[in-house]
Amino acid sequence: MAAIEVGKEPASIDVKSLLARQGIFIAFVLFMIGFGIFSDKFLSPENLLTVLRQSAIIGVMAVGVTVVVLSGNLDLSVGSMLSFGTVMVVDLHDKLGATPAIGIMLIAVLVLGAVNGFLIGFLKLNSLIVTLGMLSAIQGLTLIYSGGKNVDVADQETTWFAIFGRGDILGVATPIVIFAVLAVIMHIVMSRTPYGRRIYAVGGNATAAVFSGIRRNRVVFSTYLISAFCTGIAAIILGSRVMGSQNNVGQGYELLVLAGVILGGTSLLGGSGNILKTVLGVLILGFIQNGLLLLGFPYFAQWIVTWVVIILAVWLDVAAKRGRLLSPIA
Repeated sequence: MAAIEVGKEPASIDVKSLLARQGIFIAFVLFMIGFGIFSDKFLSPENLLTVLRQSAIIGVMAVGVTVVVLSGNLDLSVGSMLSFGTVMVVDLHDKLGATPAIGIMLIAVLVLGAVNGFLIGFLKLNSLIVTLGMLSAIQGLTLIYSGGKNVDVADQETTWFAIFGRGDILGVATPIVIFAVLAVIMHIVMSRTPYGRRIYAVGGNATAAVFSGIRRNRVVFSTYLISAFCTGIAAIILGSRVMGSQNNVGQGYELLVLAGVILGGTSLLGGSGNILKTVLGVLILGFIQNGLLLLGFPYFAQWIVTWVVIILAVWLDVAAKRGRLLSPIA
């Protein structure tokens, strides 16, 4: 009998280890199977591509925010930054042309990201407070820039700007390609380069990282530049798809982006997580929202389910951290 019990224990440990390492992928597969059973349209190629295309904007932003969270900080300003970037690139399109509009807008959002990075990285202010304040400040800046008016591209049929949101590359929607390429590049940067290891070190233990010779302020500053750049790319996709913009078009995106990051297993405490799992987290949110709509649930049900998913993800993260901390004692 004792031999049987001894034989069972490693199996349970293997299951726990599998859930810890691949839990997000298992959840993704279960969600896909579950919705596929109850809706015959859910797994159709057309629906899958539609969800991927719709999730691309949130996904591109989530890639940048993941880098910030891995460093042990937050960025709640990305929603307002998306509004600002989209309004600016659409407004400048007719005034200066598509190429100058894209360049100027990217520079502008990088400046905003630099402000976040300076206040948090060099002045060591709390990232939650700073980015929450920037959320309001950037939204106000957007209203000042646009004069409170919505903007539109005049010649929507002939401009090459449409390729970012409405075009395709080798039969695949351009937003999906941009999202995939950006995610792969940032995954390689974070997992294979010294710079990525420095970000993990700062997020895991900032004090130890500093004593190891890592310049924490520069690392944190750079993460907010990456987040701002990714948000600028998302603004290009959104402006190109809609060919116009409202002043509050990015409102609420910061919560969806953070939900995708958390659901992907990136710890809010920093130092744990990766880009590819964030991609899965974003896709799970996208497919959950799509599946609920196909099953006839009202739109507000998406927000309730998203809230439940976030709470569960945070609880699992905290439980895993506590278990990891207590395991040597046990």
